[in-house]
Amino acid sequence: VNLLGQVNPIYLLIGFALEAAAIVAYAQLTRSVLPRRSDPGLGIVLRIQLATLGLSHTVPGGAAAGSSLGYRLMTEAGIDGADVGFALGTQGLGSALVLNALLWLALVVSIPTQGFNPLYVSVAMVGAVLIGGFALLVLLLTRGEERAAVLLGRLAAHLPLVEAAVVERVVHRLALRLRELAGDRAVLARAVGWAAANWLLDAASLWVFVAAFGHRVGIDGLLVSYGLANVLAAIPITPGGLGIVEGVLTSSLVGFGTTRGVAILGVLSWRLVNFWLPIPVGGVGYVSLRWAPGHAHPTGPEATEA
Repeated sequence: VNLLGQVNPIYLLIGFALEAAAIVAYAQLTRSVLPRRSDPGLGIVLRIQLATLGLSHTVPGGAAAGSSLGYRLMTEAGIDGADVGFALGTQGLGSALVLNALLWLALVVSIPTQGFNPLYVSVAMVGAVLIGGFALLVLLLTRGEERAAVLLGRLAAHLPLVEAAVVERVVHRLALRLRELAGDRAVLARAVGWAAANWLLDAASLWVFVAAFGHRVGIDGLLVSYGLANVLAAIPITPGGLGIVEGVLTSSLVGFGTTRGVAILGVLSWRLVNFWLPIPVGGVGYVSLRWAPGHAHPTGPEATEA
């Protein structure tokens, strides 16, 4: 109660603004990996991102449900299904790789001065699995494109309502988009830049919310705590890492010198805008998309692929 009475409201407003900027950066990441001809504009992509965030924060394994909703909304906005699949996959995997890179960089700086924590091993294993899976996917789509297309087509032939020819066509389209992205350094740099901006703005928002209650966390301690919580939150146990993020963040910040009361209030305040606020805002975004003038369900290749 004493800490609540001393909170700095200006810091709370700044933290809210930084969190909003982080969501905009994530929407820009999506736009950066979409072909220019398919870009529906920041307003539509932002509302789609908020809708998917809101859903992913309310159901177990929410990332899969959110991606499914995002795919449907983007195809209904007129974007080709293969382009949407590539954008969502690249966005998710690329963003996770950037987060792991930021965490490992922070660990390199922090371990010599703060010491080693056994939790770092678990996080390193999660990161290794992620990077290994990403490398395998790239290898399949670049070196074994024909084999992957045939194999997935055969598997799809045994599934109801799925056409093998459509699956093979999507695999080839994804491989083409991957080669285009790898060959366009400007687009690749923009994608990495927006992914880094999303994580860093979100982490900065956390720093400000903790500072609002009177403690300023060191940059290395902030990034290590933030990275640990978000990497572990990728394990689909609870929606959006609910409970995992709060527990890991609070204990990590305390380990880096934040008093327990400040850590608890700072993390809960940050999660109010990071986790809870996107749920009602995402609902509003979804309704606005459904009732937007000219909205129509897709009919054609996009609908078939969906």
